[in-house]
This record gives sequence, C-alpha cells and structure tokens, in this order.
Amino acid sequence: MNTFIEQFKKEIENFSPMPMPKNTGTVVKVGDGVVEIEGLAGAVMSEMIRFDTAGKKSLEKAIETSGDVFGVVLNLEEESERAIILGDIGAVSEGMTAISTGEVLSIPVGEAMLGRVVSPLGAPIDGLGPIAAKKRNPIEREAYGVMDRQSVNVPLHTGIKAIDSMIPIGRGQRELIIGDRYTGKTTIAIDTILNQKSEPADKRPICIYVSIGQKESKTARLVQQLRERGAMEYSIVVDAGASAPAALQYIAPFAGVAIAEYFMEQGKDALIIYDDLSKQAVAYRQLSLLLRRPPGREAYPGDIFYLHSRLLERAAKLSKEKGGGSITALPIIETQEGDVSAYIPTNVISITDGQIFLETDLFNKGTRPAINAGLSVSRVGSSAQTKAMKKVSGKIKLELAQFRELEAFMQFAQDLDTETKKRIDGGQRLMAVLKQRNGAPMPFESQAVSIYAAVNGYLAKVAVERVPEFEDKMLTFLDAEAPDVLPGIREAKEITAPLEQKLKDALAKFAETHKNLQS
Repeated sequence: MNTFIEQFKKEIENFSPMPMPKNTGTVVKVGDGVVEIEGLAGAVMSEMIRFDTAGKKSLEKAIETSGDVFGVVLNLEEESERAIILGDIGAVSEGMTAISTGEVLSIPVGEAMLGRVVSPLGAPIDGLGPIAAKKRNPIEREAYGVMDRQSVNVPLHTGIKAIDSMIPIGRGQRELIIGDRYTGKTTIAIDTILNQKSEPADKRPICIYVSIGQKESKTARLVQQLRERGAMEYSIVVDAGASAPAALQYIAPFAGVAIAEYFMEQGKDALIIYDDLSKQAVAYRQLSLLLRRPPGREAYPGDIFYLHSRLLERAAKLSKEKGGGSITALPIIETQEGDVSAYIPTNVISITDGQIFLETDLFNKGTRPAINAGLSVSRVGSSAQTKAMKKVSGKIKLELAQFRELEAFMQFAQDLDTETKKRIDGGQRLMAVLKQRNGAPMPFESQAVSIYAAVNGYLAKVAVERVPEFEDKMLTFLDAEAPDVLPGIREAKEITAPLEQKLKDALAKFAETHKNLQS
C-alpha cells in the first residue's frame, strides 16, 4: 500500500500538462472592450489576434465576412497580455480561445478604395460590395526620416481666399484647423476637397477624410455632398462614428494615413483630414484607463503626445529619389470656449507646421470663414504660394491686423481723423472680399484677381454690403471681356507685366460700365 502511494506521489510530481501552443491563449477577463489573455507567450505589441476558432479562414476573408472578432495587443505583462477588441464587444466571452495571426494590424490599400466609405479595418460600409484590394499596409509604421524628405514648396490650394492668401498650405505640410464647436472647421476641410476638382487630373491629390466620433448623419451628408459635386472619384472616407467602439476611433486616423502612404509611395500627392483628433484623444484615454495605465494630466496617459506626433510625422514630402510623393495633413482640434492653451490643443499646435484658428465671435458676426488672422499662421509661408498670390497678398495680414486694432478703438472714439477712417473703410472692404460662401471654393487665379482689385483701390467707392456682388460681376466680366487674363494667370502662376496691364485695363473698363455698384 505504501509503495503504491509513493509511486502515485512521484507520478503527480512528474506530471506536466500538455503545453499550449505559443500562438493560442485563453480569454480570462472581458470588460468594456478590453480583454485579458493568458497563454499568448509569442505575442508582440500591435499584433492582430483573432477570437473564436470556428472556421479556419484567411485574415482577409475573416475581415470581409465579419464572422470573427479581432483584437490588437496593447499591453504585454508578465503573466498575461491585454488587448482591445475591434468590433462586436459582446461576441467575446471568458474562456474563449484567442489565436495570434502573426501579423501586425494592417488594412487593405489601393486604387480600388477610391470613391468608397470604409471602416478603420478597411471593410466597406457603403453597401457597394467588396473591395478588391491586392495590398495591405500596416497601420503603425515608422515615419520617413529627414534624408528621405524634401522641403515643402508646392502649393495645395484650398479654394478659400483667406487661407490661400494669408495662411498658405503646401503639399507635405501639417496645418492644424482649430476652434470651438460650430465654427466651420469641417466646412474648410470639405471645401478643400471640393477645390481639388479644379486641379488637372494628373496633379490632383487623393483626398482621405477620416471621421472620428462624428454623428453618422453628418458623415452621410458629407459623403452625399462629395458625390453630388463629383469629388468622391478621388476621395476615400474612413468612418469611425460616435457609436463605434473606442478602439476603432483610436485606430481610424492610423488607418487613414496607411491608405494615404500607399498613394504617396506611388509618387502621388495625398490630402488627409482627421476630423477630429480631440475625439481620438478621448478614445485613447478611455482605452488606456481600461488597460490600467497610469493617468496623467487631465487623466490622459503619458504617451498622448507620442500618439499624435507619430501620426502627424507620417505627413511628408518625399525626396525625388523616393518618388516625390506627399501627404498633406489637416488635423482638426475642437477647443472649449476658445481655450487654445488646453492640454491637447497645445500638444498638436507644437507638432504641426501652423494653425488656422477659427473664432466664435467672428463667426457670430457673420464672417465666414471665421479665421482669426492674428492667431493663425503657416510656418511654410510664401514657399507654398504661387508668384501671383505672393504678389497680391503681401500686405493683407498686416492691414487686417491693423484694422482689427482700429476697429476695437473705433468703439470708444467719436471723431476719427481722415487717415484712420480710410484705414477702417479699407479694412472693412478687405474683410468683405475675404468672406466666402460654404461649398464655393475659388480657383487661385480668381482669388488673385479679387484680392488684386481690393488692395489696389478698385473697391474704394463700393459699399461694403455690395462687395460680394461687385466681385461676382467683375469675374464674369473678365471671362467675357478679357478671356485670356484668368487662364494666363493660371498657366503662368504669376501676374506678368503684360497680364497685369490687361487686368488693369479690364478693371478700369468694368468700373466705368458698372458705376451703379459704387456709392
């Protein structure tokens, strides 16, 4: 009997359970879109894992059919791994098997995505059938180094007079659009996409709009607007709406830039809009707190700056040796009560190459776009302007800044001297010229002519409220009476001496024949 017991003890001591394969593990805890997994010994950071072993499908097939739920490993701990769930949170339960895919998180890319609305995983969500993409790009990748880049010197025209004249954007630049809610941030971005329709097809940038935490109705309306205006043929929409899990809102911008990098590496130009990164930061904060990472300022994790910097650093203009392609990034940040000194706004301001600041007071006064010329800046500057725009817009910013000061002073002064009154009148007309309707971007040659007329005194006798009417009729007159002026400026990208003389003659003739517009 004693011998049997001793033998049984030895067998128990020597017993070892069958080791689980390194590429499989077991879900031990699920909560709020975050899972804890034990047994994934071979897992790596940002690796894609698959829950539910039913049906041995390829990674692409699994995403297309949505039969399996995927996750991404974000925490590697001593005894376990933590991952975020991408998709149906309710489909993952304790005890379920998790399988490593051996691939970092990636999405399909290629020309087949043009004109489509996709999820952050690259799956079509517009009801137009599957996307036949032949290549996949990793969502996270290292940005190109300094030696692989060249300076930004090719303009990306937004079609918005106030931006193209004062805050020019170049291809390869990162320009922040910042302002309170309902000040027209998305409108500027969409008008920029619409304006690319006027560019030659071979030089037209591919436009990618990333919707992060926005209402689905808003995104659907924007897609419909792009379709009606013929802009979806060169656009892609990545949608992680307000109802999407925080994990998808977190990866959506990375998915967008992964798609953009495909076109950049083909030697093409791409424009990507992140609307907006404030909501991505909130989603990442939520995930980080659930992953038990220590909170920092305003409960954001310590790597929140790194989150946005590694995203925005991927915007670049590549050197000729690398193909010369570019990604221009227009991130959007929403402020609270105009507070640009808050944590996330200051982070993104310090990463980008300038900002377009939209002011609530200007918006409420009817100035559209409501751009504050004093706080807005482009660190690329006139390097990203055509000679034509550079010539006419030189003094605008200074004149507007002086006008804003005089306008504030005017409220307290009863009698104004002639010079001050002249400056205020000129500033009011200049502000009127820079106003623009939503969805009506202008080609740069028309912008140059309008601003030329404003800064050279052709509007001096026009009533401020009639400036838009004067501008519309002037451009129509030029098309009819001097048909070679606007195409000439577009072709030469500058106002040459012969063109300027023709423009002066046409403007003088217009002023003579349209005296009814003058007060």
